[in-house]
Amino acid sequence: MRFLIMVPVVLMTVLSCQSQTKKGDASKIVGGPCEGCEAVFEYGDKKLSTIDTLPGFQENEPKLKISGTVFKRDGKTPAENVVVYIYQTDRNGVYPKKGNEKGWGKRHGYIRGWVKTDRTGNYTFYTFRPAAYPNGREPQHIHFTVKEPTINEYYIDDVVFEDDPMLTQEERNTLKQRGGSGIVKPVLKDGLVTVHRDIILGLNIPNYE
Repeated sequence: MRFLIMVPVVLMTVLSCQSQTKKGDASKIVGGPCEGCEAVFEYGDKKLSTIDTLPGFQENEPKLKISGTVFKRDGKTPAENVVVYIYQTDRNGVYPKKGNEKGWGKRHGYIRGWVKTDRTGNYTFYTFRPAAYPNGREPQHIHFTVKEPTINEYYIDDVVFEDDPMLTQEERNTLKQRGGSGIVKPVLKDGLVTVHRDIILGLNIPNYE
């Protein structure tokens, strides 16, 4: 009889611990609200590498190369197995669709790509320089999301361009430096605009330990 009485008590204790664990896990979510960040998982069966070429690279000008290194929180140690997802507008300032998009592709369009860092932490995207939104209220930008192996996905500062007249001082003051500065300096090399954007995981990211 004692055994039968103790079983529910033990089960209640286990369930209570599980409940506390779930609540604890929820409190470890970093980065705050992030609408659309789950798109970082939408690469399907594509085998990710350190380099990706976005749709429209060949057809559009100016062609753009974005590269950099993903570092751990210390800003010095390269971070391995980090997925970086980007998406952007086309040369008309819109997120173009083909009509068969699924998931967040319905919002982000098809000009998007994914890479996964190796032990060097390096990554490269080949794309083209996007246009600003048709309303002309924001600078040209490219959205970035990262997913670390043991931490939930979160967004970092967009890539914006130093020479963009829409990147006013007022706009600069609104930047949060999430993952480090997203302001890049375009350099033309052999017909290819190149920019460098390093990423420091957790830098200025809420709840990051």
